[in-house]
Amino acid sequence: MHRCQSLNISFLIPYLDPLSGTTFTNGANFAVVGSSTLPKYVPFSLNIQVMQFLHFKARTLELVAAGSRNLISDEGFRNALYLIDIGQNDIADSFAKNMSYAQVIKRIPSVITEIENALKSLYNQGARKFWVHNTGPLGCLPKILSLTQKKDLDSFGCLSSYNSAARLFNGALQHLTQKLRNQLNGATIVYVDIYAIKYDIITNAAKYGFSNPLIVCCGFGGPPYNFDARVPCGQPGNQVCDEGSKYVSWDGTHLTEAANTLIASRILSSAYSIPKLPFDFFTHH
Repeated sequence: MHRCQSLNISFLIPYLDPLSGTTFTNGANFAVVGSSTLPKYVPFSLNIQVMQFLHFKARTLELVAAGSRNLISDEGFRNALYLIDIGQNDIADSFAKNMSYAQVIKRIPSVITEIENALKSLYNQGARKFWVHNTGPLGCLPKILSLTQKKDLDSFGCLSSYNSAARLFNGALQHLTQKLRNQLNGATIVYVDIYAIKYDIITNAAKYGFSNPLIVCCGFGGPPYNFDARVPCGQPGNQVCDEGSKYVSWDGTHLTEAANTLIASRILSSAYSIPKLPFDFFTHH
């Protein structure tokens, strides 16, 4: 959400109400909390989000043809940047269902296939500019650390199996982007290493002025994670760190404003991108 707001991207208004005054010329955010790629037809899977986009595009062009002004034209959809950031929930949910590490890894190709289908569907609709994020080190999330019974911790206190699964997913995702660059004529596909950005912040927290990278700011229970599923952030009884405190984790799953600010700047720097195209490349072409 922070990234969308920083780029002035609108949240989607149901049915594209032409009287809302929103033109979506800065973009639209189809992301829904907790989304995954599988199961394919459960709201709001990636497949459903793509279907929502297809409805959004068709309805927009219908309104344009009927005389509505300032909405996105067909050319606008062709020149738009399409950002894909999904996969973490697929891995986390698999572990949560008590799947073994081997079973979780075996699911990864199916997740990658859904992302491939989404990218190809958008391409077939005229999309040519893609920005694909890999997934972060979910083995470092305080919520997961707190709820996992068997803790195979690395030297930084993160779950080795979860992070290993994330890295294998990321490797497969990077391979997919390489493959699609060859298959999708005229497409520009940037792969962004979110894992490296987040893991660096967590494992070098003090370097960036952060403290307690595995302790929740808005939580309950105190160290080591200050997370209690019975008293989640926003519920009576939980405690919030002082404003301006240098925590990395906000609620055990999402990061703080301070951490997200640093992450967003790293993403936009293109230093973690393959190929290293500046964000301006997409906004001025």
